[in-house]
Amino acid sequence: MLDWSVMKQRNAANLAPHAPSAMCLVAAVLAIAYLRGAYSHTAFAASAKDLFTDVTQEAGITWKHFSGESPDRFLIETTGGGVAFLDFDGDGLLDIFFVNGGETPRGKSAVPVRNPLYRNLGNGKFEDVAAKAGVDKINFYSVGVAVGDFDNDGFPDLYVTGFPQSALFHNNGNGTFTDVTDRAGVKNSGRWAASAAWFDYDRDGLLDLVVTNYAQFSFDVPKKCEVNGVRSYCAQVAYQGMPLTLYHNNGDGTFSDVSAQSGLDKFVGRALGVVAIDVNDDGWPDLFVARDASPNLLLINRKNGTFEDVGLEAEVAYDSGGVAKAGMGVDAGDVNGDGIPDFVVTNFNDQYHSLFFGALSFPYVDHTVASHLAGYSKSYVGWGTKFIDYDNDGNLDLIVANGHINQVIETTREDVKYEEPALLLRNDGNGNFQNMRELAGPAFSREYVARGLAVGDIDNDGDPDIVFTTLNGPPVLLKNNVGQDSNWIGFSLQGTKSNRDAIGAKITVSSANRKLVRWISGGGSYLASHDRRIIVGLGGNATAVNVEIRWPSGILQHLSNLKPNQYHSIMEPSGRGAAGGSR
Repeated sequence: MLDWSVMKQRNAANLAPHAPSAMCLVAAVLAIAYLRGAYSHTAFAASAKDLFTDVTQEAGITWKHFSGESPDRFLIETTGGGVAFLDFDGDGLLDIFFVNGGETPRGKSAVPVRNPLYRNLGNGKFEDVAAKAGVDKINFYSVGVAVGDFDNDGFPDLYVTGFPQSALFHNNGNGTFTDVTDRAGVKNSGRWAASAAWFDYDRDGLLDLVVTNYAQFSFDVPKKCEVNGVRSYCAQVAYQGMPLTLYHNNGDGTFSDVSAQSGLDKFVGRALGVVAIDVNDDGWPDLFVARDASPNLLLINRKNGTFEDVGLEAEVAYDSGGVAKAGMGVDAGDVNGDGIPDFVVTNFNDQYHSLFFGALSFPYVDHTVASHLAGYSKSYVGWGTKFIDYDNDGNLDLIVANGHINQVIETTREDVKYEEPALLLRNDGNGNFQNMRELAGPAFSREYVARGLAVGDIDNDGDPDIVFTTLNGPPVLLKNNVGQDSNWIGFSLQGTKSNRDAIGAKITVSSANRKLVRWISGGGSYLASHDRRIIVGLGGNATAVNVEIRWPSGILQHLSNLKPNQYHSIMEPSGRGAAGGSR
């Protein structure tokens, strides 16, 4: 096993802290004074530095997304691109895979369209090794990515979604990948696939794959719409929705399409984001699917290979007026500290991004307005999103990537822009948010046409860093400057009876009379995949930590007196009620 604490010390030393100007320091101090009532000791320690620093250029990331934008205004041009954090070579450092779009009939690229794989060199720098790895060129219009070790060999594999097919790349364990799509049977032929999520829906220890399909589409039939006489992208309702796809892992390198047997093929709609998590605490993974002008789905695993949609009962399918919002991204996490997953869904401008407090009985509570998320997101079109504890105080905060679709929106609206800022929202512990724009750093004052967003610890210093893509532009890599100032504990889980990635595990941390619950979920955000490690913020508490892990297999493991401020690599034990230590 890797010694994560050594990795942390080694790599943290390679990244110097950001030093703001005197004016920035004064602004930060004034802003912190304004927020004094809601902000913790950790935030005061952050007064001398921005919460995040844009390190994209310093990291050597030079790739730019290409959408195939054309006079035909195909809607697919507006939807990419995906991004994933993964340690593809097993060196203990998170690498980054970006998904490009592709060419359209009248949208051609001056240079070859390629998907970069940036290898983390451990000194704050990244090197593009996609060509060497064999994942740089894809022969279809690519959109999103899902990372998962489908054959339990210890190396993460890549599933790239797109139109008119998707592709599975098997990690060979030597820095290269092999396209095994045809043999595996996961081509998803003829469909415009958006997000995907790896999860073990039947708990057989093998990762299965759910794919969200967006709409019926063809490059041969462009749809024509105008705004004030200018050719524009047609609304999503001009495109008929598609059913979901579910692939069952057969354990021999092949998959079976069980969309019909599972009942997922009957849920026809414009699906985009998906997250897999145990909603009702019965030990079986469920699905929340964000859909665009189609009702959101909350699919409960019936433990027999089928799913039941309870979105209406939970009151997450429509808004209070009975309208299906334009859902794009989705994520799950315990925002209000009750140990039950809550959900965020990003939507179109004027609809507000949604926050639902989960419960073990229905309906859920729509906390969108009370949380202030409605006010912060009213003018924005949201895409990638993730619950993160950026300051490690134990409360899950929220990051959202925004950006409009309509390039001429500013000719019809003064309050809505094409380029929009990302949102960093701090949680007060009760699921109420404070916009941290003034303290977050210059990257949160700039505006983007952002899309996919992923979260991971690129320098192993115990706090979440962020990356998001922009349409027809460079990505943005943000280094966290403040999380390491608080205490934390990290977990890298390895399943044995469960799937090796431990997707579906529930982790309960007890420390200083406080219980914090986290899950290793499948999917989440939009077109993205995240660091599989779990970081739990402990705030000012530096005492030893007790942990309960419920593995996807159902095995319970109890660990005592774990040291904070380091990663613990934990292997699934062989028996129920097992006790054990980290490795």
